[in-house]
Amino acid sequence: MTALSPQRIGALVLRYLYLLRGSWIRVIELAYWPTVQMVLWGFITRYLAGHSDVLYQASGLLLSGVLLWDILFRSQLGVSVVFFEELHSRNLGQLFISPLQPIELILALMLVSLARTLLGVGVAVLLAMPFYGFNLFQLGPPLLGFFVNLLMLGWAIGLMVSALVLRYGMGAESIAWAAIFAIAPLCGIYYPVATLPDWLQPLSWALPASHVFEGMRTVLLEHRFRLDFLLYALALNAVYLSLGASLFLAALHKARERGSLLQSGE
Repeated sequence: MTALSPQRIGALVLRYLYLLRGSWIRVIELAYWPTVQMVLWGFITRYLAGHSDVLYQASGLLLSGVLLWDILFRSQLGVSVVFFEELHSRNLGQLFISPLQPIELILALMLVSLARTLLGVGVAVLLAMPFYGFNLFQLGPPLLGFFVNLLMLGWAIGLMVSALVLRYGMGAESIAWAAIFAIAPLCGIYYPVATLPDWLQPLSWALPASHVFEGMRTVLLEHRFRLDFLLYALALNAVYLSLGASLFLAALHKARERGSLLQSGE
């Protein structure tokens, strides 16, 4: 066995530092996750500290938030990660040699995302019953509206992320994991939108998920359903989903023009 070489170790460290320096995505990612966690839990603490009257329902609110948030998270990954599998296997070019139309690919990704979301979140919902005595179905019929809206937003974000990867290559793949958490503090998952600073609230209301989680809290705390929240979320989702599909189709068209589909795994 040869002796340890500080030169070899130093050379590898230098190589990895050069990789870090050459990728702005990697640099941002270093501070990204701690910052998101700090902001998110800071607002949760601020809300609970000022609303002791809802502490007795905190477990139900938090578990509902977690499970509904996972619908959004899983539906987004169900589109983007499945699409990335085609890129990794360099199969995208082969698909479009066939008569497959781009819109058919989008619809297939959405259906797979639905199946993956139902399977993943469904198991968690069922386990929450014996583990914590919590039943998400206590939300009643509004739960279906919440599910559809979060699913649509997840699809929209997944298509936008996939479009970015088509445009900038697999170096942007980490955006699939980072993008969804970037909006988490703004969505009011565990606290009302009113908890946010005034200058952030308009941005929060521009997100369909904020209307969903406000509707969820209204059902749990006030035992009534706000139809306006559902309708606002549907209208916003129609815009975001159209935008996501348009960006994906445009990026795919550009990739075909550049002839980069066959090298998409690199």
